[in-house]
Amino acid sequence: MNVTAQPDTLERMLDLSHQLGREDRQLAILGEGNTSARLSADTFVVKASGSNLGSLTEAGTATCRFDALLPLLDRKAMTDAAIDEALFAARVDANAKKPSVEAIFHAYLLTLPGVNFVGHTHPVKVNQLLCSPHARTFARRRLFPDEIVCCGVESVFVPYTDPGLKLAQAMRTAVIAFIKRLSRPPRVILLENHGFIALGATPEAVLAATLMGAKSAEIFVGAAAIGRPRFLTPAQVARIAGRPDEHYRQKALGL
Repeated sequence: MNVTAQPDTLERMLDLSHQLGREDRQLAILGEGNTSARLSADTFVVKASGSNLGSLTEAGTATCRFDALLPLLDRKAMTDAAIDEALFAARVDANAKKPSVEAIFHAYLLTLPGVNFVGHTHPVKVNQLLCSPHARTFARRRLFPDEIVCCGVESVFVPYTDPGLKLAQAMRTAVIAFIKRLSRPPRVILLENHGFIALGATPEAVLAATLMGAKSAEIFVGAAAIGRPRFLTPAQVARIAGRPDEHYRQKALGL
């Protein structure tokens, strides 16, 4: 077992990974995507580079120290070799595999209030929009109530950025702006020409946001194909987000 891994947390992250990696869901194939979970105030576990979500085992993960990765967010520039060196140095167990290069943004996201699990995927349905001129609109607008319940009133949108340190830095900037504007942490982050990130207190919340995000993208594309999407108004979105019955349903769903 990785040195600081808590069996229950690790087991829940592995199950989440298997759910996200199911081939029939078309969320990630081969070595795509990654997952992470907070283990303590000092450490988190993340999928290792090259591992497969659908068949992920403990051997395909790495436990890392927050304090070894978070300072990188303030570095102006690092070579690829230096970033690799930092990822290896962040491991609690020197025999563990190399953490995903996206472990840097996982480290940051796991410091947000109420975030214990993170799932990053490349859903076919979502990437249809993220690779189109509609990407930013998909992030800002909502089409139906359950999208709000599971994915929040909006998603963070991050324009295409080179994966690794630069992406983690751009993501932090976008998330800070989102929280300042909406006074709440995000549930979903959309990466232009890249993929989907869901955040949550539980694996169930991450899975629900991911599946609902894929459904929302499919509905958006279908509505656009027969005319144009008819979005909910800001007042309608605020009403759904504030309804007590929807808050109860969110708790029942583990959100």
